[in-house]
Amino acid sequence: MNETQTSTSRTTRKKRAEFAPLVSLINEALLEKKAEKVRVLDVSKLTTLTDYFIVCQGGSDTQIRALANNVTEKIKEQTGEHVWRKEGLENKKWVVLDYVDVVVHIFNEETRDFYALEKMWNDAEITDIQDEKA
Repeated sequence: MNETQTSTSRTTRKKRAEFAPLVSLINEALLEKKAEKVRVLDVSKLTTLTDYFIVCQGGSDTQIRALANNVTEKIKEQTGEHVWRKEGLENKKWVVLDYVDVVVHIFNEETRDFYALEKMWNDAEITDIQDEKA
């Protein structure tokens, strides 16, 4: 996995080890199931709700469910940690997996564009995540 820089001035390049281990594991699980446009938003200096948002999208309802399931399964297998709260699996337009310090948002493209979390949290440090294998 390789993190890359975008044109946004707040977007940075980070090595995998610089992220919290849970963030890196979640990113790997998402990329394993071909998540699209994966971004990590470091909101730790902006809110006490969480430290990171991970935002991505899937191309179909089936893929969105597979992304959410893979994250919860891989995190449970590798860390023993269970998702604290899970929402949106019924409609599969916006799935939220809350691990307290890390909140994962898995959207379909239309819903992601409509809610524009990255714009709402534009003061966050944003890192684009890309699969170097792709």
